[in-house]
Amino acid sequence: MNKDQVSGRVDQAKGKVKEAAGKLVGNDRLEAEGQADQVKGKVKGAFGDTKERVKDKVNDIIDKTKR
Repeated sequence: MNKDQVSGRVDQAKGKVKEAAGKLVGNDRLEAEGQADQVKGKVKGAFGDTKERVKDKVNDIIDKTKR
């Protein structure tokens, strides 16, 4: 797991808490911020997942060339 994946998951969790708090207290702005944090987290996480897949593919290629 890389830092983008971790950061993305943290942003998603933070966003869910903010959204729930916004709904609970009737604060539309806080709810919207929570939704935005969740989207930001999903994008970061997807970027991190892609980086991890690329790294794995490169390592596979390197391993095959060493044989």
